[in-house]
Amino acid sequence: VQLQASGGGLVQAGASLRLSCAASGRAFRNYSAAWFRQAPGKEREFVASISWTGGTYYGDSVKGRSTISRDNAKNMAHLQMNSLKPEDTAVYYCAAQMIGREYWRPSAYTYWGQGTLVTVSS
Repeated sequence: VQLQASGGGLVQAGASLRLSCAASGRAFRNYSAAWFRQAPGKEREFVASISWTGGTYYGDSVKGRSTISRDNAKNMAHLQMNSLKPEDTAVYYCAAQMIGREYWRPSAYTYWGQGTLVTVSS
């Protein structure tokens, strides 16, 4: 499956953004999808995931401020982020895996999009 992330940009603290991940190539509905982020000099960090059944998980850093969703009919996954903070600044990557195990671990994911940059100014 091929993934393409979009929706990043430069926003002020407190604003909202909606990231999108477009999937192509295989039946996206059979995959678990996730968002990770990576800030300069830091390791890739789990943000959120959604299983093929719709179960959702969130990283502590975004819990309560973000919502992950998917539209299997359109082969899309989305990440709605609210109340953005400067520490949310990072490149955000969408990822997918067939099984859905260890959803928080980057190495569990087979497919990755190219990343979209989110910059939050104070």
